[in-house]
Amino acid sequence: MIKKCLFPAAGYGTRFLPATKAMPKEMLPILTKPLIQYGVEEAIQAGCNTMAIVTGRGKRAIEDHFDISYELEHQIKGTSKEHYLTEIRDVIDRCTFSYTRQIEMKGLGHAILSGETLIGKEPFCVILADDLCDNNGGDSVLSQMSELYKKYECCIVAVDEIDVKNSSKYGIIAGDFIEEDVVRVTDMVEKPEPADAPTNLAIIGRYILTPDIFDVIRETKPGKGGEIQITDALLEMAKQGKVIAYKFKGKRFDCGSVEGFVEATNYFFEKEKLQS
Repeated sequence: MIKKCLFPAAGYGTRFLPATKAMPKEMLPILTKPLIQYGVEEAIQAGCNTMAIVTGRGKRAIEDHFDISYELEHQIKGTSKEHYLTEIRDVIDRCTFSYTRQIEMKGLGHAILSGETLIGKEPFCVILADDLCDNNGGDSVLSQMSELYKKYECCIVAVDEIDVKNSSKYGIIAGDFIEEDVVRVTDMVEKPEPADAPTNLAIIGRYILTPDIFDVIRETKPGKGGEIQITDALLEMAKQGKVIAYKFKGKRFDCGSVEGFVEATNYFFEKEKLQS
């Protein structure tokens, strides 16, 4: 049902400076694969075949990664190293990639709005590549959400239980459980202080959005940090009963932080060792 996945990838990645001075944070590798490729593979598993990527200055490496490198392929053709490109070549063959630029960094809501020209008037997924998720061979987080969309056909946000002392790093939701692990959202607060957090359910970087979100974002005023927050736009939708939150099955790593990045690297290293 949902064929397009939007990747907001214009941020500066300041928490990884100086590494991200010349390299997009989305291209930071977990073992031998960049973060954004994990996200694209998750979107493919969920049934998406069109990847819409919102980039910015200094992000050309993302476009080059999802393109054929004829010179490199020629150099390693027929050697023992040829298999290293099998995964990425498969991704390139299965998807269409399109790109647009977010000229100014005005928040996640603005980044998603910048991708409207690539999405059009159809429901779409959103993946934030620095939230890396793994379900150890089961359905990916986005696949789980896509199945849920078939039932509810409204906006869906993935949520994870956090220590409430970290609430100021996330958008936090509140609402009523309508089935196991599914909440009809009644309130959303962007990065509240722990004392103001309505729950410990934090939004992570997986969304399914309906196309009317674009008009709502256009009417959304700058919020926390002077940015246009997708949380604020979704709150307007939630007031109409059009947003649910899903407590997904799987493990999530915050690879936007050095600690989470190292944790993910160790996790996938141990996982690969077990599989080899």
